[in-house]
Amino acid sequence: MGLCCPCVLFGRNVEQMREVDTPWTGPCICHAIFVEGGIALAATTAALHGFIDPRTTCLVVEGLFFSWWMCGIYTGLVRQSLQKKYHLENSPCDPCMVHCCMHWCALCQEHRELKGRLLDETFEPMTIVNPPPVQQMNSASDSPLPRSTNGADQVHVEMQAL
Repeated sequence: MGLCCPCVLFGRNVEQMREVDTPWTGPCICHAIFVEGGIALAATTAALHGFIDPRTTCLVVEGLFFSWWMCGIYTGLVRQSLQKKYHLENSPCDPCMVHCCMHWCALCQEHRELKGRLLDETFEPMTIVNPPPVQQMNSASDSPLPRSTNGADQVHVEMQAL
């Protein structure tokens, strides 16, 4: 899914990571415009190589680099918030650079991490605590205390295992 539909995978990652009800379609559409739209534009420009003016091709290439960089920044910020939320170690380079250079691998890695974290959170074992048995307190006047041989009051305490 990360190779064929990275926009859907990115949208699902954002949806799982945020506590707010963010539908996956918004980030998916944004990603599709910048990445898949850029790839389609690059393929069209390459296919029409002789038919397009070289100056126009240069502008298209600059636009593609800009859109790829903007997508890298956007997805890198999402990766950075994932690292902060789950206290993950930072990679040796900036999260934006990871997405600019290895975008599909980074999306799949984030999806695997979120999938593992969500499974850990949903199947958390519960601790069952039973309340203690009903206890009653008696006043000193209800039961006479035995006196010791030297005349001091003595209290007997018994402990029982549950």
